[in-house]
Amino acid sequence: MTQAVVRVEAAPFDVARESARLTEGRTDIGALVTFTGLCRDEDGALAALEIEHYPGMAEAEIGRVATEALARWPLQGLLIVHRFGRIAPGEPIVLVATASQHRHEAFAAASFLMDFLKTEAPFWKKQRLAGGADAGWVAAKDEDAATAGKWRA
Repeated sequence: MTQAVVRVEAAPFDVARESARLTEGRTDIGALVTFTGLCRDEDGALAALEIEHYPGMAEAEIGRVATEALARWPLQGLLIVHRFGRIAPGEPIVLVATASQHRHEAFAAASFLMDFLKTEAPFWKKQRLAGGADAGWVAAKDEDAATAGKWRA
């Protein structure tokens, strides 16, 4: 059975290197879908995001949902990397990579995983403004919850 790889780390990741690791030596994979979420500068207003999590809890919860994705779709590989700490605009925050024989399964699984990460993963984001001020915690968005709801129906 395919195993999910879940990492929560402070260091930036290299999407090409991570993708190569997932597919290296594999001839059974016909599709690799990757999604990379980047920190936006919010039209120049944002200096950084500070992302917090509970070590152990975040990995376990993401692992649980990754296992659900493996049960729902025939995947040959699954990787999730989520960063924490101070992240500057333009830097990567999250990587989801799904590998399967066919593209439909890989796209569906990646979309499912990102909807979970956006709405339910135990991370908290605080905005730091360009002038150094604290803009507070980022609130959940109703439209993100509505989009994620399609997977529970």
